[in-house]
Amino acid sequence: MGLNLLLVFIPIAIGLDWYEANPILVFIVSGLAIVPLAGLMGRSTENLSVYIGATLGGLLAATMGNAPELIISIFALKAGLYDVVKASITGSILGNLLLGMGLAILLGGLRHKQQKFNATAAGMSSGLLTLAGVGLIVPALFHFTSKQETELSTEIAVVLFIAYLLSLVFTLKTHQHLFRTEAEEPIEGSAPQKEEEKEEVWSKNKAIGMLAAVTVGIAFMSEILTGAIEPAAAGIGLTPIFAGVIFLAVFGNAAELMNSVRFARNNQMDLVMGIAVGASIQVVMFVAPMLVFVSYLLGPKPLDLLFVPFEIAAIVIAILVNGNLTKDGESHWMEGVMLLGVYVILGIGFFFLPM
Repeated sequence: MGLNLLLVFIPIAIGLDWYEANPILVFIVSGLAIVPLAGLMGRSTENLSVYIGATLGGLLAATMGNAPELIISIFALKAGLYDVVKASITGSILGNLLLGMGLAILLGGLRHKQQKFNATAAGMSSGLLTLAGVGLIVPALFHFTSKQETELSTEIAVVLFIAYLLSLVFTLKTHQHLFRTEAEEPIEGSAPQKEEEKEEVWSKNKAIGMLAAVTVGIAFMSEILTGAIEPAAAGIGLTPIFAGVIFLAVFGNAAELMNSVRFARNNQMDLVMGIAVGASIQVVMFVAPMLVFVSYLLGPKPLDLLFVPFEIAAIVIAILVNGNLTKDGESHWMEGVMLLGVYVILGIGFFFLPM
């Protein structure tokens, strides 16, 4: 109920944007407006996962969490803010793998001494993240080592997109039995009754309707947030890359962050993995390729996947650290501290990164 009080910032953000108020104020207020919407998205997804299972529920949560980011980036592409789009992609990956996962493991571990999740799913996710990392490294590596002007981004985007679709077939169809948890039982009728359940379980239609409405609301607020980010960053004295990697990513991924913490506190670590890691996979293998494809329609030039060297290094570090800490299928709160520490260190690097 407390978070719902922040819904008042939605009309305030709309009004400030309408009257072209100070961009810093618009940025802060629209960011605060996203927080309660993200909380409602988390509850909607949690209720819906009761009916469709943790694996599909985690995928749905990751998809819904990335939907606003895709919409934000499309508007940014239309405005020609290519560097901001790529910075938000980097920030989303770091925010999910390090900040979101770190907070979830830390806060979940403080309530539960040791938490377990599906090691097979974690291994599959690590493999996909490695593929995603290669997809981001090769364009830059080719660009800096070859004298040719050939652009590889579109071809690599196609490969990543196809690999992502095939991973869904593997996870949800041909090998779904490998990703089931012991407690996971997809329901086709009414919601199951749990002895220790404190909150009323929503009906499937209510959960779907709320999820759709909240997604639209987040997308609308995120558009206002994006419009204010560059002037707000300039007013504060920050570079657009830092603003995109840290601020835009944190607000844009508030849904995934809050969902991950909520599920970890409830000891639903498979959903945490599906959201935090799944969202990062989606960003690189679905969102980024889609943005490359859409950029051909928006002009004046297509989006490339040439990230600056420090961005690439940060993404690779995040993938390696996350994969190393989650490969055993178990977690404790100190691992959350480690992930958060890496995130802060990389954030310091981005803060001092020159234009």
